[in-house]
Amino acid sequence: MAWVILIVSGMLEAVWAAALAASDGFTRKRPAILFVVALAASMAGLAIAMTELPTGTAYAVWVGVGATLTVVWAMVTRQERASMARILLILLLVASVIGLKAVS
Repeated sequence: MAWVILIVSGMLEAVWAAALAASDGFTRKRPAILFVVALAASMAGLAIAMTELPTGTAYAVWVGVGATLTVVWAMVTRQERASMARILLILLLVASVIGLKAVS
């Protein structure tokens, strides 16, 4: 169950990162509120997962999931340019997260 909580928490990391950007320096209320809620839930989930998983592994997976989804979202919404190099590096990041799960 800790792994499920960790993955969901990593997904929430991408939500709060996107909401932070959309809040326009906390001048837009709804994205700012979403940022705070998603951040709290993401951190709480990470803390819960870390009671059963090693700290380094849990943190690396949490960041990896969040970073991957954040970059993919930015590419899909055309806030960032998609290139073959970026896509390959994101795939490498995903493979690393899967590798950490496999050796845990």
